[in-house]
Amino acid sequence: MTSTTTIKRILVTPGEPAGIGPDLCLQMNSSQFKHYEIVFIADPEILKQRAVFLGIKVEIELITLDTPVSDNYPGTLRVIPHNAETISAPGQPDTLNSRYLLQCLDFAVDSCLNGQAAAMVTGPLNKATINQSGIAFSGHTEYLQQRCHSDEVVMMLATEDLKVALVTTHLPLRAVPDAITKNKLNNVIEILTHSLKENFGKDNARILVAGLNPHAGEQGYLGREEIEIISPVIQDWQQRGFNLVGPLPADTLYAKHWLDQADATLAMYHDQGLPVLKHTGFGKAVNITLGLPIIRTSVDHGTAFDLAGTGEANTGSMIQAIKSAIEMADNKSNQFN
Repeated sequence: MTSTTTIKRILVTPGEPAGIGPDLCLQMNSSQFKHYEIVFIADPEILKQRAVFLGIKVEIELITLDTPVSDNYPGTLRVIPHNAETISAPGQPDTLNSRYLLQCLDFAVDSCLNGQAAAMVTGPLNKATINQSGIAFSGHTEYLQQRCHSDEVVMMLATEDLKVALVTTHLPLRAVPDAITKNKLNNVIEILTHSLKENFGKDNARILVAGLNPHAGEQGYLGREEIEIISPVIQDWQQRGFNLVGPLPADTLYAKHWLDQADATLAMYHDQGLPVLKHTGFGKAVNITLGLPIIRTSVDHGTAFDLAGTGEANTGSMIQAIKSAIEMADNKSNQFN
């Protein structure tokens, strides 16, 4: 195994110990990601226990951030160890591990902020388990925004063929219209256009913007948000030379003839764009947080407690999350070369 300074390091947090996160880390071949070393931030005993359930023989190498990067080879997991409070059995989450989970996230964030890792990839967490431990936790995205002191972040889910960014995320539907302001929309578009250029190599990305109301408001008869907020913001960006199109009715925006001409879409709320993406790419999609000073991607699914330890977990989304992190890191590096 030959060390080289040209290899970059990606940190992976498996997530909830009782879920399928450990399975995904063990089942995939981390040596497939050329020029990038995949390192797991976890309790090695959790991985060893899950390997027994899965019938997988694995060699675990404990390292630190000061350990030279190297090519991974099949059968070996490089792990920066963190101690869990308890080794949860598959499918049986324990609130005692909540602080351990956040400590793994904190370590990955700090390592990326310090330039000791190129990106971080997160496995699925169970929000309810963490909140039941007495720690307020609304999700990875919001937690990482706070840890990185970012004023605004954007959630984007992506497959190889479709990127869907959201103006609002986890809000009740009755709260969505009030949350869509000109300032909010401008901030989201600023982050989205910047990230598409810096992380995906799209210099003048064509973005399709959905309206909020059915038929994009039907000229005001089905709502005035398009006339008073969304259209003026889009027109301002168009006048500045950006390739935004809309507001478009969401029920036709995702038709093939529109998507064939688009680099990304912007939905006003969670269930406007994500059902389309998950219908076409569930298990192969990746959740990306835009607007952070670091690169963070994640799987597009939950902890799947019923599949933990069975060997039936699909590694597709985890593999795609790592590939997306690598693509973003490569494009970001090229900006400075």
